[in-house]
Amino acid sequence: MRNTYEVIIGPMLTEKGTLMKETDNKVLFKVAKSANKIEIRRTVEEIFKVKVVRVSTMNYKGKKKRMGRYEGKRPDWKKAIVTLKEGEKLDFVEGV
Repeated sequence: MRNTYEVIIGPMLTEKGTLMKETDNKVLFKVAKSANKIEIRRTVEEIFKVKVVRVSTMNYKGKKKRMGRYEGKRPDWKKAIVTLKEGEKLDFVEGV
């Protein structure tokens, strides 16, 4: 089993994520590529002390980028949508 703080890389603060948080009580996280839904659920419940109803994950391929004649690639990454129990709340930027 992985260390608790290795699973979640950080929150994703986007316009769509903010709308999902307000309407559907869902939170977006950038997670480790090898993390599964069970590990993500346990980690969120342990760190933030909230009840998780559902976890959805999506894998993204990194884009190819060019700089002149040199070609590189951005890293692949994984996103998790965590649905919280009704009445639970999770604020990252409270007071900003």
